[in-house]
Amino acid sequence: MYKLLIADDEYEIRNGLSSYFPWESIGFEVVGQAADGVEILTFIEQQPVDVLLTDIRMPVMTGIQVAQHLFEHQANIKVVFLSGFQDFHYAQQAIAYGVNNYITKPTKYSELSDVFCKIKQLLDANQKPYLLPQLESSNDKIIDTIKKYVQSHYQNASLEGAAKLVHMNPYYISKYFKEKTGTNFSDYVVQVKMKKAAELLDDVQYKIYEISEMVGYSNSKNFTRTFRKTFGKSPREYRQEE
Repeated sequence: MYKLLIADDEYEIRNGLSSYFPWESIGFEVVGQAADGVEILTFIEQQPVDVLLTDIRMPVMTGIQVAQHLFEHQANIKVVFLSGFQDFHYAQQAIAYGVNNYITKPTKYSELSDVFCKIKQLLDANQKPYLLPQLESSNDKIIDTIKKYVQSHYQNASLEGAAKLVHMNPYYISKYFKEKTGTNFSDYVVQVKMKKAAELLDDVQYKIYEISEMVGYSNSKNFTRTFRKTFGKSPREYRQEE
């Protein structure tokens, strides 16, 4: 449900709109009422609102001034004007401040319904562009977390360990990691191990079998085989060329 605030300086109008129109059936929840522009802004500061349905001519602060304030502060609120004054000048000002529609009094049921169905479509569309980047950002964080885990625990990094860290099923993580990076999880672990091994080979104080153990290989022959497959040469040859 999208949150709707209704504002009009006449109690009967704002209360009638709040109480007798089936807002929930078209996806809106009336979260409050306001009698003037100051009350509108005070309410919005305290509670998030998706849509504002407001009269234009109100005491203290007009609907136009409210729309201008929201526009200048880049508030993500759809505004619909409600007024008995069929004045093109007001409509022009409404467009300048990003107002979504202009409804004249007395309000017709069909007009109100049509306008707010369109508003809902706009909100739904905005929600999809907003959620997709958020989802992509979340996806990136998952991959980053897994990569950092492997880089920190390359000696004994496992699919099960990564899955526990991001609270996902190991089988799903395997497919997910491949889909997002183009690399199998196990291959990525090997890449990190071999990169670390190459760095350690630059330090002559470490023997090759020690480096094998340091990067998680208890069998130095397996280490040598994997290293050769990665770099096209044995660890000893790699060290001699450096």
